[in-house]
Amino acid sequence: MALPNFLVSGAPKAGTTALHAALARHPALYMSPVKEPKFFLTDGPPPARGGPGDAQTYREHVWRRADYEALFDDAPPGTLRGESTPFYLYDRDAQRRIRELIPDARLIAILRDPVERAHSNWTHLWSAGLEPIDDVVRACAEEERRIEAGWAAFWHYVRLGRYGEQLDHLFTLFPREQVLVLRYRELLEDPGRTLDRICAFLGVEEGIVTEVPRENVTAHPDHTIRHRILARTLRAGVAAGALLPGDLAVRATAPLERVLQRDGRPRRPLTWEQRQALIPYFEADVRLLERVTGKPFGDWLAPRDDSGGLVGTRPAGQRQARNGRPRQH
Repeated sequence: MALPNFLVSGAPKAGTTALHAALARHPALYMSPVKEPKFFLTDGPPPARGGPGDAQTYREHVWRRADYEALFDDAPPGTLRGESTPFYLYDRDAQRRIRELIPDARLIAILRDPVERAHSNWTHLWSAGLEPIDDVVRACAEEERRIEAGWAAFWHYVRLGRYGEQLDHLFTLFPREQVLVLRYRELLEDPGRTLDRICAFLGVEEGIVTEVPRENVTAHPDHTIRHRILARTLRAGVAAGALLPGDLAVRATAPLERVLQRDGRPRRPLTWEQRQALIPYFEADVRLLERVTGKPFGDWLAPRDDSGGLVGTRPAGQRQARNGRPRQH
């Protein structure tokens, strides 16, 4: 039986692709050639429809068990097998399926500032021409309606960042010693030490992998008439492509997506006004996360300047001027 020994289980837009590539360089680890197989997200075939582009994504699921096990057939004897599907932490049913099939699995969860994570997630879909709303705050306000309409998890900008709820449930299924919780910024700022922590957690030699591959920065196309027209055309093509077999839809829409992102600037920092609007979605969950993990995460609620830099460490509402701008110290 070729099943994984460990899973990089979350969160989306928190460096899981780069971590997968880094761990694949360790001779004692074998990472699945399909980085994100999504096997535990369903009990059978994934849904056929959802939000813009979801039908194509669902086709990428490795949902048959034989196909999933085949991903690990080439693992050298004695190596630990792993895969990275960052939605496993979010999906409670996926957590239960993992517990039923591989109860001894070790799980790695990388947590990113939930406001920044939501913004990066929105930028990814906006840049791809799939997100029809040109403002992250308004897009988050549409989340519950989108969930009711059956849009896939990658559209759940807010819920994906409620790590307190996710870990609280996970710890009812797995002992804490089988779960490693890391911060995204640790992976960026001190990759060598963070990779050593992961290797120690997995029980393989430390000091072998010391770098994390550089992640691609998502382009942020301007909100222009040209972008609106191209994006609307792409979404129509994606909707029609849901009826096409195989990867024909991807091949048909990929050139248009490249045109959309051409000359796009790197993702711009959130303004303080945007952070103020989004922090309330996460404030209670951040406090829950602190109770669940015993670690501080209050900086996620603190004021930022216009470049995204941290101004203070108190909750946002305690250090803010009447005009809504953070006080400079």
